[in-house]
Amino acid sequence: MGLKIGITGGIGSGKTFICKLFEALGIPVYNADEEAKRLMNTDIRIKEKLIAQFGEATYKDGLLDRAFLADMVFSDKDKLELLNSIVHPIVIQEAKDWAERQTTRYSLKEAALLFESGSYKELDYTILVTAPMDIRIQRVIERDGATEQQVRERINKQLSDEEKLQLADFVIVNDGITPLLPQVWTLHQKFLK
Repeated sequence: MGLKIGITGGIGSGKTFICKLFEALGIPVYNADEEAKRLMNTDIRIKEKLIAQFGEATYKDGLLDRAFLADMVFSDKDKLELLNSIVHPIVIQEAKDWAERQTTRYSLKEAALLFESGSYKELDYTILVTAPMDIRIQRVIERDGATEQQVRERINKQLSDEEKLQLADFVIVNDGITPLLPQVWTLHQKFLK
């Protein structure tokens, strides 16, 4: 088992694209957000707890009704914390098990809430992907078809880059000007050593 590296960044920072660059270098990436979505549909422990807390309508035909759950939790901080307390521990354990099975010198765990969930404490290093706010907003509007107001609300629910910088070991600047490949390559070489 190699080093366990976390990679995070606010919505629209481009962390998924950065992960694809690491994957092109042969580095395995665990996408915690995608795995959380999968586990919310397949893990019986999560399903039972979500139904108990949020009601039968949380699932339709055995699949998570994401819109229903989102409507319920994103306007209520306590319900969002409850949701995270159900899902995060299982995703964190799954990521740990996955990382232990990897045979490369290092692996990446991509997670939007790496610092918020506390899962960064389980990792050897963390990378923060940053981008200017206007670029982040534009990327999310184009990607999700969201309004600027919706994007700003989502951004305001996450820790700020300033807060994340205090916790991150390395930073990749994804501002559309600074070349990405040299930044990724430098970190890749560092982690291989």
